Amino acid sequence: MTGEARANGAARSGAASDIVTVLLPERIDSVTAADVEKSMLNALAPGGKVIVDGSAVTYMSAAGVRALATALRQADERGAHMVLCSFSGPAADCLVVGGFFELLEVVASPEEAAATLRRKPVGNAAERLQPHGIAG
Repeated sequence: MTGEARANGAARSGAASDIVTVLLPERIDSVTAADVEKSMLNALAPGGKVIVDGSAVTYMSAAGVRALATALRQADERGAHMVLCSFSGPAADCLVVGGFFELLEVVASPEEAAATLRRKPVGNAAERLQPHGIAG
């Protein structure tokens, strides 16, 4: 079982676990992105494992993608491992168009995310976010 935290700031629930799940809200835009980012950062314990569940997300702006990237960088700095799951529709399109599906660990389901977190991560976030030889 995993602990859960809602991106709107609700407390974690569930039995003690080495994996925490952050449930994202329906909209991640310039109004909500700061709270979403804060929720993800609060879930990132040093050496921790976090699932970011996007199953409820129907809209995500560039501010939402930026919040995800910031959380991934912080996860790397804290030695934590973060996996995104269950994104679909326009929210998934936003990640695909921005090239984030190649940079972030995005899987189909919470179960697949948990399995991914139990394996050792490949590379670090900085390498996935800024591939060598690409200026930007």
